Amino acid sequence: MTVSRTICLGFIAVIAIGTILLMMPFSTNSGTWNDLIVALFTSTSAVCVTGLSVVDPGTYFSFWGQLFIALLAQIGGLGYMTTTTFLILLIGRRFDLRQKVAIQQALDRPGMQGSAQIIRSIVATTLIFEITGIFLLLPAFVPKYGWNQGIWLAIFHSINAWNNAGFSLFKDNLIGYQSSVLVVFTITGLIIFGGIGYQVILETYVWLRDILRKKPAKRVFSLDFKVATTTTLILLILGTVAFFFVELRNPETFGSLSFPDKLLVAWFQSVTPRTAGFNTIDIGKMTTAGLFITIALMFIGASPGGTGGGMKTTTLRVLTSCTKAILQGKEEVLLYERKIALNLVLKAVGVLIGSVATVIGATILIALTDSELEFIQILFEVVSAFATVGLSTGITGSVSAAAKLILIVTMYIGRVGVLLLMSAILGDPRPSRIHYPEENLLVG
Repeated sequence: MTVSRTICLGFIAVIAIGTILLMMPFSTNSGTWNDLIVALFTSTSAVCVTGLSVVDPGTYFSFWGQLFIALLAQIGGLGYMTTTTFLILLIGRRFDLRQKVAIQQALDRPGMQGSAQIIRSIVATTLIFEITGIFLLLPAFVPKYGWNQGIWLAIFHSINAWNNAGFSLFKDNLIGYQSSVLVVFTITGLIIFGGIGYQVILETYVWLRDILRKKPAKRVFSLDFKVATTTTLILLILGTVAFFFVELRNPETFGSLSFPDKLLVAWFQSVTPRTAGFNTIDIGKMTTAGLFITIALMFIGASPGGTGGGMKTTTLRVLTSCTKAILQGKEEVLLYERKIALNLVLKAVGVLIGSVATVIGATILIALTDSELEFIQILFEVVSAFATVGLSTGITGSVSAAAKLILIVTMYIGRVGVLLLMSAILGDPRPSRIHYPEENLLVG
């Protein structure tokens, strides 16, 4: 039982428990036993913080079903190892070297020092942001739905936004709030900070603390911080501009809105493909160009250490830096005057190849099971599932049972990670002392 197998089986166990809970009669509004596929799909989508749903969560599930979805999304966002380790710390037990290694792999950290403190910081950060989101959303929901329902709506949407899950209790998701500055910026703020990574948030906190304490020492940010923040900022700006001009004349999305609302919707649509899944427009009525831009942003995803999925921003930067090095005739990959180790370059290539292979395989299988669907719809759904986004053109509930099972597997692979899953299947790699002769090969 390797660490990677422990993590992968842990997620399966949580999904199984969630499926059982969502199948219970008290989890549905009808008071009857839930369908197995619906329960399994919803549980997987929640644990994998995806947000895809084959039913309307707001009307299909009772309060208890909605509560289970929120709890599963919270566990999935924190991660199986983070959640279990925090529970161990709560009961006062010390965790051994094996658990420290698991935390290192789950959070993709360079070392094992301070694992307990990191877990406490992650949980505290999560609670602070989610509680802040709840209070900010109350003025938007309470006047219309009353205190009881309004508070629950604020809690549910804050948890899902921070964990990049994307489940909504409204039939039209957040389309009804596309002009609400408060809702749009609260949800997008939670999405961005939830997906940018805990390490970035902690470094930002230390930097702001030093400024307030007027410490003269200059703050040196880590390479993770620089890459995650700059890449996220660039993608958000480019996405907003791209969606604004591509959908500008589309009467089904942006065309009928005022100029300020167009900017607001374009901003939201640029943020939500970063594995969040909320939407303020009808995704199925977007132009083909808009759908392809969304697919590209979904595939890139969030940053490592956050609650989002996808290929990750750091992987993108390493690969683009490799391309830049080749074009400039350099033999070293550099990022912010730092050399990227060869094993990280190989890992980035492995993530890209594994991600592309998963998307291609799932797309082909669904095209075979549901041949009546358009290619762009299938590709969009698969990328949304793999990158744990949750956006859909509206076909999720109507696909066949086989297609739903394929999407379930795709969501799981996207959440645990392609390389981690392969390591769990094949076992940990064994180092080799054999070095083979080098030879040239025609490439490109």
